[in-house]
Amino acid sequence: MRLVQLTVPTGKRETILETLDDREIDYVVTDETGSREYTAVIYFPLPDAAVEPVLDELQEAGVDEDAYTVVVDAETVVSRRFEALREEYEEGDVGSDRISRQELQAEADDLTPSFPVYVVMTVISAVVATAGLLLDSPAVVVGSMVIAPLIGPALGASVGTVIDDEELFIESITYQILGVVVAIGAAAIFAVLVRSMNIVPPGLVLSSVGEISERLAPDLLSLAIALGAGIAGVVSIATGTSVALVGVMIAAALIPPAGVAGITLAWGQPTAAIGATVLVLVNLLSVNLAGLLTLWYAGYRPENLFQMGETEQRVRHRIVGLIVIVLIFAVFLGGITYASYEAGNFEQDARDEVETVLTDGQYENYELLEFEVVMDDNYPFRNPERVVVTIGGPPDESAPELADILHERINDHTDQSVSVEIRYVQILKR
Repeated sequence: MRLVQLTVPTGKRETILETLDDREIDYVVTDETGSREYTAVIYFPLPDAAVEPVLDELQEAGVDEDAYTVVVDAETVVSRRFEALREEYEEGDVGSDRISRQELQAEADDLTPSFPVYVVMTVISAVVATAGLLLDSPAVVVGSMVIAPLIGPALGASVGTVIDDEELFIESITYQILGVVVAIGAAAIFAVLVRSMNIVPPGLVLSSVGEISERLAPDLLSLAIALGAGIAGVVSIATGTSVALVGVMIAAALIPPAGVAGITLAWGQPTAAIGATVLVLVNLLSVNLAGLLTLWYAGYRPENLFQMGETEQRVRHRIVGLIVIVLIFAVFLGGITYASYEAGNFEQDARDEVETVLTDGQYENYELLEFEVVMDDNYPFRNPERVVVTIGGPPDESAPELADILHERINDHTDQSVSVEIRYVQILKR
């Protein structure tokens, strides 16, 4: 429910009151003596779904942007006519649950902080995320998402497009591009300082850190996260519900990958940064695409009907452009996913071969203790490089031919040559 406070321009009082009476809207009128431009102030309650059509009709009656309008939340409205309005406008779908176009624009503006604050908060969140990634601490990484100021620009571009506010669109796109650059740059600088001061072990292998390795070679599931974040963000802002948790979800799709990209650059591994950078870009584009589609589906349109055709064409072009770019990145992520799938199949096949060989009669005294497939460092498309097999057997016995057999059998399952390392462990049984 909303309470609308509307100033009445000189000469428009009767027209506005007739409009409200025709709509059977309860209102209170107070005379205005502080300005010659306005003769009165009208207060009237409206259901959420009625705010936009009523304000549009009042604008047609002569209430332009020079006459300010304030829309605030109303906790309770006791009125039979209000209940009739609710039944008329609320249909139980997304369109009737959403806030007005005017409120949406105000929400998008409010969610985007000033430029200095945006830069500072982005730097802080990127530094905290980098620290959490190097510490392999999920809790610290989540903390960095909470303070990231990304939800406003991420959704503002979609809002600006559907309501034909090019200034909001350009500002949001600028903030998003700047945010990605600042986040990666801040993460890289902080990681260089951490490494130069030996705060982390000098020989730290990035692929051995869980929070980092999972973002060095992202897969298609990352795309689902970004699309879900975009849809949830728009639904939250459009229905006037809390966007705090959704903001964390959007930050989860952007800040940690940006931190990983900065860390890999600081470690002098630019090729390893490819996967994380692509993940940042595809997530950013997916959030914008999901937001744009959801807003248009929810029924947001420009206030001027003559702008409908032009805006609809612009929306269509931007949606098609985003889909094409996202699909290109999705093919890249699909390649990584397929490579991971092939590596998983190879590991299972190689393990099966080792177990099959050890069930042979001549090797019945040996047992498989550990099995490990070591991947190469060619990110993001990693391939098996070495297989380490730890075998336990009786003391004073050896099977040198076993290494050749396992090497041949394991390499039958890959197109590339994979070295096989056999480690023997003596097992004493008493």
